[in-house]
Amino acid sequence: MAVRNGRTVRDLRRGNRTAVLQRLYFDGPMSRFELGPATGLSSGSVSNVVAELVADGLVEEAGSVDSDGGRPRTLLRVVPGSGHMIGVDVGETRVRVELFDLTLTELARTERPLERQTYGGDWATEGDGQAQGEDPSLGGGPLPKRREYDVDVIVGHIRDGVAEVLHEAGIAPERLLGVGIGVPGIVARTPEEGAVVHGQTIGWDAVPLESLLRSACQLPDTVPYFADNGARTLGQAEMWFGAGRGARNAVVVLFGSGVGACLVTEDVEHGRSVEWGHLTVRVRGRRCRCGALGCLEAYAGAEALLDRWREEGGCPPEGTDEETALTAMLTAAYPGEEGVEPDPVALAVLEETAEYLGAGLSDLINLFQPERILIGGWAGLQLGTRFLPAVRRYAASYALRYPAERVSIDLGRLGPDAVTVGAAILPLADFFARGGRRAEPVSEGPSPAWRTALEERAPH
Repeated sequence: MAVRNGRTVRDLRRGNRTAVLQRLYFDGPMSRFELGPATGLSSGSVSNVVAELVADGLVEEAGSVDSDGGRPRTLLRVVPGSGHMIGVDVGETRVRVELFDLTLTELARTERPLERQTYGGDWATEGDGQAQGEDPSLGGGPLPKRREYDVDVIVGHIRDGVAEVLHEAGIAPERLLGVGIGVPGIVARTPEEGAVVHGQTIGWDAVPLESLLRSACQLPDTVPYFADNGARTLGQAEMWFGAGRGARNAVVVLFGSGVGACLVTEDVEHGRSVEWGHLTVRVRGRRCRCGALGCLEAYAGAEALLDRWREEGGCPPEGTDEETALTAMLTAAYPGEEGVEPDPVALAVLEETAEYLGAGLSDLINLFQPERILIGGWAGLQLGTRFLPAVRRYAASYALRYPAERVSIDLGRLGPDAVTVGAAILPLADFFARGGRRAEPVSEGPSPAWRTALEERAPH
């Protein structure tokens, strides 16, 4: 039955269920009386929707509170075990898989380290007057080696990780609301293959990740997959549950092996990933992993930072992963022990990196004038306590004064799990958009309104 503005009665009921669910999720427990003004629904509509949600096992009573002169009011909350989501972080050092209940409480997790295949200097561009394997910006020295991830290995890690966390928590696959995946690179969606990943820095060219996972993972056809850029899932988590709550204009930076960012503004509330790491900070500068010269990532990414330490005569530990090597670099630069001299090379490289990061943040400040900039990612969290004061100074010195005086630069609050939390939010947002109903057969794809549901984060 059609109603005003082309919406049907079914659309209105779904919208009412979504409104009640989200307010209980973010602000609950709440009484029916409080839900009226919070959602804009009449008391009759609230009562009907709550009755449906209780019957569906999504909402339950959670005690009561005294009212002004009347009977105590019953409080309502979302039932944590009424749904489950899996979040996957395809990072550049490991694949992390976590299982959450509906309230994003972690139930199980697993991690698998990554070993990247390495290929020789294949970044030289045709017609640049240089021999293959030579880089004019580095005095004709060898080009950086291109490193790639084996797609089958990544898919296998995700498949095994999903099976492991479900088994550990004793959750049937049919109870999953979906699997969310944060990946490096640009994610596009096609009707035929679903999410397709363009990850230039990891050697992925139009990888049909969703269709590969659907073939590999033994999950019901009704379980949807959602893939998005890792910086964006990090940003989504911080905006819903972390240091971004309440902000209308924010940038959340992911600082790991490479660097990326998620932009949230009044015009782009659900967030948009921006390839901030490939913004040029030095003309004819260092060769980046993407093949271009002078990218921010070629100076500020953890991989490049360790390479620069080595090139300047430093001694990164051999045979360790990047996280361990970066810890060693920090210890060398800031020993913290009386009588132990800092490594001057490590210290100089880190101080220069702080300036590059500050300059890169100044571009975000000038372009978008955010009220908050949040730094996350495993490298950002490791370096944050040492870097933050210097990064703030450099950002202020390179940015225009008016927006620089109105922005705060801080660390994210959710720690190293932020990407997996944000990835799990993707199926949760789809569940909200459907009014708390499970996905239909997967051929339908995500609900058209799931992006809108992402916008309905905690109240401002």
